[in-house]
Amino acid sequence: MIEGAGHVVMISGANRGIGRSIANALYSAGYDLSLGARDVTSLEKAFPEFDEKRVLHHSFEATNRDTHVSWIEATANKFGRLDGLVNNAGIMRSVSMSDEVYDESALDLMWTVNVKAPLSLTKLALPHLRQSGSGRVVNVASLAGKAVYGSAVGYSMTKFAAVALSHATRHAGWDDGVRCTAICPGYVATDMTSAVESMELKDMISADDLAQLVVTIMQLSNTASVAELVVNCRPDIVA
Repeated sequence: MIEGAGHVVMISGANRGIGRSIANALYSAGYDLSLGARDVTSLEKAFPEFDEKRVLHHSFEATNRDTHVSWIEATANKFGRLDGLVNNAGIMRSVSMSDEVYDESALDLMWTVNVKAPLSLTKLALPHLRQSGSGRVVNVASLAGKAVYGSAVGYSMTKFAAVALSHATRHAGWDDGVRCTAICPGYVATDMTSAVESMELKDMISADDLAQLVVTIMQLSNTASVAELVVNCRPDIVA
């Protein structure tokens, strides 16, 4: 098992929801953290109890690659290493097969945030993760990246791509100890799902449960790679 002490993990979209729970769990497990979000102030407010020596707050804008580069550089400068990357930031917009006319800008934005930004961050992080010898990448995908539900094709397309990115990352970094996991949860009880009418929040997956799974993934040895992790809150059948 790989202990967290002295290891550094970057988390995008860490100021709320799943990202916030992951940050809390990894910090408690001894990891140093580099947290990225569009609003840096929101990060500082979200984790007032964190020791500033163990945490970096940095601007991350999925649509602005300059922030990807500066975040990676700032992390390496502060900690001198990088051992893990959690691509958590994501958005959902309505792009459906049932739409007579759909908003192409909404689809483009989902591709940028859900796919292109994680690809960019992963490529920038890989040299540091290779040096770690036990680098870990976790992509927070979705059950919608394993099976298409209803006609919401736009979001599913991007999450299928996030799973593909995970496999490509696993192959690219394997010889240097880099392992990558795509976590594919169903409904998670966050503000993103608060408007869902088909299921109550109390019946959805807890973000804290997902966070514990991320800690476990980070701590597994190089000989126990989990390529995909499907997490259900109902008896879905995944293709």
